[in-house]
Amino acid sequence: MTDSKYFTTTKKGEIFELKGELNSDKKEKKKEAVKKVIASMTVGKDVSALFPDVVNCMQTDNLELKKLVYLYLMNYAKSQPDMAIMAVNTFVKDCEDTNPLIRALAVRTMGCIRVDKITEYLCEPLRKCLKDEDPYVRKTAAVCVAKLHDINAQLVEDQGFLDQLRELLSDSNPMVVANAVAALSEISDTSPSPAAQMEMNQQTINKLLAALNECTEWGQIFILDALSNYVPKDDREAQSICERVTPRLAHSNAGVVLSAVKVLMKGMEYVGMETEFVTTLQKKLAPPLVTLLSSEPEVQYVALRNINLIVQKRPDILKHEMKVFFVKYNDPIYVKLENWTSYPSATQENIAQVLAELKEYATEVDVDFVRKSVRAIGRCAIKVEQAAERCVSTLLDLIQTKVNYVVQEAIVVIKDIFRKYPNKYESIISTLCENLESLDEPDARASMIWIVGEYAERIDNADELLESFLEGFHDESTQVQLQLLTAIVKLFLKKPTETQELVQQVLSLATQDSDNPDLRDRGYIYWRLLSTDPAAAKEVVLAEKPLISSETDRLEPTLLDELICYIASLASVYHKPPSAFVEGQALVVRRTQLPVRSASGEPGATGATESPVPQQAQPVQQQQSVIPSHDTAMGDLLGDLLSMDLNPQPQQQMSMTPAPQQDMGGMDLLGGGLDSLLGGPSPVAGMPASQASMGGGLGDILGLGISSTTYVPPKQVWLPAPKAKGLEVSGTFSIRQNVRYMDLTLKNNAMAPMGDFAIQFNKNSFGLSPASALQVPSPLSPGQTADVTLPLGTNGPVQKMDPLMNLQVAMKNNIDVFYFSCLIPIHLLFTEDGQMEYANQRSASDRKVFLATWKDIPDSNEVQKEIANPNQLDPKGISDKLQQSFIFTIAQRNVDGRDMLYQSLKLTNGIWVLAELKIQPRSPTMTLSLKTRALDVIPQVQQAYELIIANM
Repeated sequence: MTDSKYFTTTKKGEIFELKGELNSDKKEKKKEAVKKVIASMTVGKDVSALFPDVVNCMQTDNLELKKLVYLYLMNYAKSQPDMAIMAVNTFVKDCEDTNPLIRALAVRTMGCIRVDKITEYLCEPLRKCLKDEDPYVRKTAAVCVAKLHDINAQLVEDQGFLDQLRELLSDSNPMVVANAVAALSEISDTSPSPAAQMEMNQQTINKLLAALNECTEWGQIFILDALSNYVPKDDREAQSICERVTPRLAHSNAGVVLSAVKVLMKGMEYVGMETEFVTTLQKKLAPPLVTLLSSEPEVQYVALRNINLIVQKRPDILKHEMKVFFVKYNDPIYVKLENWTSYPSATQENIAQVLAELKEYATEVDVDFVRKSVRAIGRCAIKVEQAAERCVSTLLDLIQTKVNYVVQEAIVVIKDIFRKYPNKYESIISTLCENLESLDEPDARASMIWIVGEYAERIDNADELLESFLEGFHDESTQVQLQLLTAIVKLFLKKPTETQELVQQVLSLATQDSDNPDLRDRGYIYWRLLSTDPAAAKEVVLAEKPLISSETDRLEPTLLDELICYIASLASVYHKPPSAFVEGQALVVRRTQLPVRSASGEPGATGATESPVPQQAQPVQQQQSVIPSHDTAMGDLLGDLLSMDLNPQPQQQMSMTPAPQQDMGGMDLLGGGLDSLLGGPSPVAGMPASQASMGGGLGDILGLGISSTTYVPPKQVWLPAPKAKGLEVSGTFSIRQNVRYMDLTLKNNAMAPMGDFAIQFNKNSFGLSPASALQVPSPLSPGQTADVTLPLGTNGPVQKMDPLMNLQVAMKNNIDVFYFSCLIPIHLLFTEDGQMEYANQRSASDRKVFLATWKDIPDSNEVQKEIANPNQLDPKGISDKLQQSFIFTIAQRNVDGRDMLYQSLKLTNGIWVLAELKIQPRSPTMTLSLKTRALDVIPQVQQAYELIIANM
């Protein structure tokens, strides 16, 4: 008889009977009683009253009975914490049992019991188990550390368990190594503490690679995930890792294969762009991905979602494997729909095969699949110009089938083809018009109306066709109403004498009879345009329209790069970053960027993971991104940029008068500098530095005027040409004659001239804004480059950004509005009145002011860091160079053979930062101590010191 008998009893008084059996002297009867208790617990009965009786059963050598009792304890210990303490002695005793299975079982159970009182007793047994002679006990203890960290993170760090875990990475048993990696990864992902992070170096990587071949599937996945987060030192190391991971592509487990693909996809980013190694590796990636598509449907779907990302990043990987994306008749619908989302781009060589397959799919019975197939034909036409005519012919054949939803989807697609290839396929309009009466879906009706309005001069009865839609105007959807309004206005501008009555009728319906604000607004705009300046109306409504992009179905590049780092996880299936769907405790995300490449194609120093500290201070090369749609202040951004005046008046005159202080919204970062401590008001933000400094000109009288040649970072590409329809924007920031500038290089990589440039900034942490209009030589011809200098003010709207120095920019030209972001170097915001002695002329001793201010700031606000002195400059050389960037030395002294510089600087928003620089003669490093009330700015100030000194 099976154990199912334990789930069939429903006798009254059962608890009392079980209590008697649990206290029986017979081992078999006691074991049967515990099984009944576990069965009752499993079906939801409350058997917590038996807690002391079950705990008494722990004193046994029977492994099966001990497992059952431990299972009961894990379930009820939280509700009976005081009684659970009774079991502690037995746990401790079992952790020293001669049987390794019992030792492992005891430490695992103690880790699963989330009771603080028991946690205190767990430390010593866990420490012993981590050094146990049996690998099974060690691997169990490694996982237990992660569980304990989830309960009490501070305890784990204080007891040194993290160091013991790191030692297990060198264990001789591969499963112990795998579990140690799994535990450290779990801890790293959930803890922001630097001490909890998994330290990866070349030695550790070699140990993980050695253990990789002998682990179970789960162990391999954890190790591969850790490998994907490692930043190789150079090309050779990246190639070595890729070569040793490549055999995992032949594994039978789909999870291992996808994890290996993730490592290789990231590894290729650290190798030269077009090397023979990358080409060979891409060829090796194709067979395992094709094999995954032969798995069961569920695995096939997950593989397709990941392949979608891989193909977008590297289309060449599967360019010769088009056939594997062809669907089979018995595929589930979710696999069919995903297949044609993931397929590689059609090319001129395979377009005939693709179109034949898609045309066949369009005759299927599933409506959603048919619609997607018709859309795919349209995408092929837009992507492969040479095949556009064949695609249009295929769509006409489908229209001739007279299947309603096929016809409607085809018309929507043909509208996009007309937008891509204007004045090329208009001969088919008559065929489209024949199906006008069968259209009942808003998308199809709106598309047909757009076609009629756009080519009204070629359609003899265009007015009659549009008038037929006008009869049921109020019953149409908003989308159709808006399109109909625009189409009739276009028709009127092309045939004014014949359609005057029609345009009056639609304007009346839109403005007087409609409650829809969008429709009314558009109607009034057209009415005003037509009544005041018909020529201007013609220029606006009939203006040449930009061609639609062929990549509208692709993910935004920065999101794609982030998702590549999450291949083989839920994020790669959802096509969303973990932050979009993981709730509860915030994950410490460390895998969100692929390495940045320089113009030569070499990977940059900053990468995807825990940002290793560079050997020497180098200008930060961070990957720029389009302003995210879900992140900080997107609502404000759209409000600012869409309602902005893209041609602001110069602000020179405005800056001559004191501007009102910006409302900081209660942010400590941007208010509460040291001005109150120094006994005087701070200069008004946005005033020219020369007016705000030195007590109203006292510095000039004393001959203390300061000229600046501040450090200027090299230009970076802020907006790549593919993201801006051919416009490439590079830039940096500088200070000249105490005026801040954004220095831009604009390059036109498109085929058409560009003009009408304008620029605007979103709210930012320091109120940075353009001080004049953007002056670009117009037109900017194809292939032409223009260097532009934009003066900046600091009296714009303020909003704390993340990261702090992030600046979101909108740039407009005659083609479109483009968005990008860049990082402001903080030394751009240092002011010339940052020398504390000038900030308080009334003090008897300037040094006492500095000292008193330093002491007044809490010690907890002091941050110390070792920074490089690569040129081993003397104190005077360092002081002079820093002063050029408005970092002023207040005093200097020598202590125990070390020179000490005491310095101050001030930001444009009134924040003071005090510094102590300890310089050891002939040493390549020095110690920088910073104190300020605004701790947020300290990392940026530290970086400014490093950059300025490294570039002396």
